Amino acid sequence: MTAQTLYLDDALYHYLQAVSVRETPLLARLRVETQALPEARWQVAPEQGQLLALLVRLIGAQRVIEVGTFTGYSALCMAQAMDHGQLLCCDLPGTYNDIAWHYWREAAVAERIEMRLGPALQTLATLPDERYDLIFIDADKANYPLYLEEALRLLRTGGLVVFDNTLWSGRVLQEQADSDDTRAIQALNLALKNDPRVDLSMLPIGDGLTLCRKRL
Repeated sequence: MTAQTLYLDDALYHYLQAVSVRETPLLARLRVETQALPEARWQVAPEQGQLLALLVRLIGAQRVIEVGTFTGYSALCMAQAMDHGQLLCCDLPGTYNDIAWHYWREAAVAERIEMRLGPALQTLATLPDERYDLIFIDADKANYPLYLEEALRLLRTGGLVVFDNTLWSGRVLQEQADSDDTRAIQALNLALKNDPRVDLSMLPIGDGLTLCRKRL
């Protein structure tokens, strides 16, 4: 997660915000409250949340999974974009869980959301094959390659898996990567390049957002 789209200077970023981002007052309030937390860097950028909402609408997603929810900004964006349906949020216990629920209730989308607290790979392993429309993965970077395999099992044909942080603040360029997280993201990016199971596009939005459409 990141507070500002990579590779844009301040003037261009403010222009993008002014002419493109349609952040509601409720979302803006959630973002500001989140910025005061020690883990604020985990927050998605508003343009990422808006893109996720657009993707939900474009494919008519009604069964969505989010891995890594934090204070609930991206989940709120996606839940509001669904006419009905269900969003399953996977995260670990934290004080920020209550912030998410507060805003989901205020937005009147809480009934569309289920939160499961615990290791996400364990949660995903209990879910049925080929049932879901979109999966957003934004946590536990070291397990990104494993999340890809779980996502392809869970997604219907034509469904989307979206990975956040795939540019990793430029650390993906390290020749001798200094962390398991960096090495896992590098491995994912290289594997996806020639993976025949997906259609692929990496977007330089936020900290890098990779979209993968399941082919079969």
